[in-house]
Amino acid sequence: MPRYLGKSCLLQALILKKYGIHEGILVIDDSDKKRSKSAKEIYQVHKFYDKSSGGYINGQEFIVLLLVTAQITIPVGFAFYQPDPVYSKWKKQDKKLKQKKVPKKNRPVAPPKNQEYPTKLEIALNLLEDFKHCHPTFKVKVILADALYGTAHFLDQAAAKFGGIQVISQIRCDQNIRYKGKTKSVKKFFSHYTCIPQNLSIRGGTQRQVEVGSARLYVNAHNKKRFVIGLKYEGESDYRYLVASNLSWRTQDIIQAYTYRWLVEVFFEDWKSYEGWGQLAKQPGGSSRSLILSLLLDHCLLLHPEQKIRLENKQPAATVGSLQQLIQVDSLLAFIRRLLTVENPTEKLEQLSHTPKSFN
Repeated sequence: MPRYLGKSCLLQALILKKYGIHEGILVIDDSDKKRSKSAKEIYQVHKFYDKSSGGYINGQEFIVLLLVTAQITIPVGFAFYQPDPVYSKWKKQDKKLKQKKVPKKNRPVAPPKNQEYPTKLEIALNLLEDFKHCHPTFKVKVILADALYGTAHFLDQAAAKFGGIQVISQIRCDQNIRYKGKTKSVKKFFSHYTCIPQNLSIRGGTQRQVEVGSARLYVNAHNKKRFVIGLKYEGESDYRYLVASNLSWRTQDIIQAYTYRWLVEVFFEDWKSYEGWGQLAKQPGGSSRSLILSLLLDHCLLLHPEQKIRLENKQPAATVGSLQQLIQVDSLLAFIRRLLTVENPTEKLEQLSHTPKSFN
């Protein structure tokens, strides 16, 4: 399974050393790239559920590990994901048989686990292990992930990799908890719980009004107590439910830390809009190399002179899109300056219009 982290370890170390970064937050999320229905030769292309359309589309899925620090946000790991086609076929058949009310004993048993097709949770844990191996002295303060990773195994394993640190994820509203000997869903518990309005500071200084309720509850699916939080932003109708592995943290610290998870959405938007892998070549059979190159470019832009000035003066970092435009303008100005130094600019420009590659 190709992983980006190993190929960029030295560049990451250089950037972290350049800006004196020794601690940060790791954020895990997954994204996808839609492909045409006829695409078959592209690396690990498959059908998956699309939340925006509510149907199934053809494309690629990948897991990204993002490092968020006080100065910069940088991708530090990735891996493509593809479900086991044998297991997917069995699951589809099993679902149909269930609908027909065929007893379990009369349905085909699940195929054995194929190690060549790791789950998203396994991939995420591998990426965390790679980061730890690459940066053994780096202090990871907390790990953030969305609801997909809100399982007992992931929370416990991820926390253990970094000495029992805090891991924060989400759980579904229908997850059962036990409180004072009674079992009920998380949603039902917080519907009778007093949630307190308060202000929450988002990175950049923006203040958002939220309603928060919290309790240390026994989560049935995890077979242990977790710190569970009901959180609703102003203007939202439904609560989201956070789950944290470390019970010693305060509610305010957990919800404050979780605000950094949304930076991964900013990264995805910027990356897909402006960098080559998201908008250009299809990379049949070589998507990993193309994606590595795209993310290495993201790293190199952190060393751009304009970016360095901003970060060293504690200003917000420039986006990939803005730096890309700046580089294009600088290149155009450099071209014009060189053109004006030649003996006959008009003649030279005429030559270049026919053979653009002749100008070095």
